[in-house]
Amino acid sequence: MPATDLLIRGARVVRPGDTSAELPEPMDIAVADGRIAEVGPNLPAAGARRVVEADGRLAFPGVVDAHQHWGIYQELSADTESESRACAQGGVTTALTYLRTGRYYLNRGGPYRDFVPEALNRMDGRAFVDHALHLAPMTAEHIAEIPSLVRDFGVTSFKVFMFYGGHGLHGRSDDQADFLMIGPDERYDVAHFEFVMRAIAEARKVLGNGLSLSLHCETAEIMAAYTALVEREGVLTGLRAYSASRPPHSEGLAITTAAYLAHETGLANINLLHLSSAKAVEAALTMAVAFPHIDFRREVTIGHLLADVDTAHGLGGKVNPPLRERADVEALWRHLLAGEIDWVVSDHACCRAEQKFGPDPDDVFTAKSGFGGAEYLLPGLVGEARKRGLPMSRVAELTSRNPARRYGLHGKGDLAPGCDADIVLVDPDTRWTVRAGDSESAQEYTPFEGFEMTARVTDVFLRGGQVCADGRVQGDPRGRYLRRSPDSASFPGGSHGSNE
Repeated sequence: MPATDLLIRGARVVRPGDTSAELPEPMDIAVADGRIAEVGPNLPAAGARRVVEADGRLAFPGVVDAHQHWGIYQELSADTESESRACAQGGVTTALTYLRTGRYYLNRGGPYRDFVPEALNRMDGRAFVDHALHLAPMTAEHIAEIPSLVRDFGVTSFKVFMFYGGHGLHGRSDDQADFLMIGPDERYDVAHFEFVMRAIAEARKVLGNGLSLSLHCETAEIMAAYTALVEREGVLTGLRAYSASRPPHSEGLAITTAAYLAHETGLANINLLHLSSAKAVEAALTMAVAFPHIDFRREVTIGHLLADVDTAHGLGGKVNPPLRERADVEALWRHLLAGEIDWVVSDHACCRAEQKFGPDPDDVFTAKSGFGGAEYLLPGLVGEARKRGLPMSRVAELTSRNPARRYGLHGKGDLAPGCDADIVLVDPDTRWTVRAGDSESAQEYTPFEGFEMTARVTDVFLRGGQVCADGRVQGDPRGRYLRRSPDSASFPGGSHGSNE
């Protein structure tokens, strides 16, 4: 057995699937060569190169945040560094970030065979956490590239933004062809979504059934009409106006369309992203019954679980889909407690104040969409889960094991021998107030400003190396790009994803 590089003593080890106790008895975790070697009581400290006393804190598997947007509003290399620091601060040790061609990100079109190497080069050596890519096929050329993206870059998950092509990113119907940087003969519409699904379904037959498609489910025509209505009436303002302009039934309708297309094309692995409302989840559950042969996974964000149109701090809470009424927040929690949500993410998209707010800082329709929040994902969920009776083991499933399994990251997601030593120590009994100035993110505000948290991430280890101590990020970037294999991406076993 290799020598122990790190011994964490006296941690209440939270394992996904372990419902024996909400707060387990203290155990020790031995780490060797970047992986967990042993978990058990009273492990020998003699010979260990380093011993860390957990003093009864919770030890979670590192968070696998399956939905982030590095580089959307800042240059990608700078965003990789600053926002991966925010990840490390909050216990996120693996971030899966969405990229696409068009405006933002690299601000370019063209084939992914040229785009992806440039993106990886900008990220290389700058990330404080491990990371992988989801890609969005925006053109017919991208659809044809899907097999090579799997083989050459280890990308096994793809995305469709269902409202692009008919409605603007920030709430008005701008020239979407120019925004998407697609050619005059290209259309980004329902037919394009179908062809993406058919291509992935065909690729799964050859490359492996771990390939999946994620969908941002909102309906452009509904949102365009309701945006015009809300602005014309002029009664609603702020986040409530934005929510009304992108109503919940827009989500439900898009989910229904996406589900039928998955059935029609035979694409079995579908991820329904950031469900924000009771209607959205109800539609997703209805489609799961209608098409039981489709493996639907349902995602919600920490923002939609913690904040609503009244409690979020100002227009910094503008996001797609919008923050909703408190009744929708409570509905999301009911479904989560019922086991009907598969994972929780941050949808982290750093947008600095000078970019976020328009000429009129009180006009929600001129503000940009999206905000950061990876640093609040685990502490926010742990604190709220304890109030609501959600077992800590379930938190570990929602933040780590489930997304790791779905997206083919089998070195991640658990605190078991052989897993990557991605370990997060959490004090579940510390009260603190969210202040944007305390965040490692480059974003100077947060919609969670002033929120009272009742759990705090103290120490974070990535493959056994400490990246956060006492809440402060330390050391140099050591995150790796993870190439994933499609032949085992849906299964609980399998080998560790390769990296470079």
